[in-house]
Amino acid sequence: MKVAQLSPATIAKIKSARWDRIIEKHEGPADWDSMLKYYDVEFLEIEGRWILLPLDRKHHPNITILRVIWSADEKSVTLFLKDTTYYGDNMFMSGFMAVCDRVQGEEFFLAILYHEWFIVENDIF
Repeated sequence: MKVAQLSPATIAKIKSARWDRIIEKHEGPADWDSMLKYYDVEFLEIEGRWILLPLDRKHHPNITILRVIWSADEKSVTLFLKDTTYYGDNMFMSGFMAVCDRVQGEEFFLAILYHEWFIVENDIF
């Protein structure tokens, strides 16, 4: 799935959505209209489903999905990921979590929350 191939009505749905963020102490909310205007966003395929995160496409090769948690009704997904684009493998600077909801009438998920997550290895789980 490609953003450029979406219908104008679907793009309008995305543009009207908002997402919350806490990244480098900058708190949201933010809107998807700005993401589409100022960034080269593109879908990621995760476990056979399309997900749009508030990230420029240049991040994609540097993303590792660490954990995926689907809601029982499969209308939401929580992702834990590592993005080594800027900080290499530094686990205290490269971790993020996202909560994404399925867009009504569409076959993809859109981030509604994107938050820094300090990856801490925990042997008790």
